[in-house]
Amino acid sequence: QVQLVESGGGLVQAGDSLRLSCVTSGRTFSTYVTGWFRQGPGKEREFVAAINWSGGVTNYADAVQGRFTISRDNAKNTVYLQMNSLKPEDTAVYYCALKPGTYSAYLISPLRYDYWGQGTQVTVSS
Repeated sequence: QVQLVESGGGLVQAGDSLRLSCVTSGRTFSTYVTGWFRQGPGKEREFVAAINWSGGVTNYADAVQGRFTISRDNAKNTVYLQMNSLKPEDTAVYYCALKPGTYSAYLISPLRYDYWGQGTQVTVSS
């Protein structure tokens, strides 16, 4: 089994920054993709960013491109989401997820991921 634990959420003002962390433990895979998703009030869960196991492939949703950066530290089994210039519309519960295997364009869908964390709340006030 795989466990993912997110942290780093909070209440901030528009224009501020936050860094989310996702620590993975348990079963390991030779190749895998870690994604960040978010779900706002009354909305469906949506893709934010993804990174492959080596960090050599990243992908971002248009809504966060240029403001958010995904990275990983494999020595710490941790994936980060640096969020800058936050907007009220970024308010959501943020989840990290893991999919064993190599990166593909299909991995913008939450249905493709096998393991999920419990989420961390990010609230951006105007």
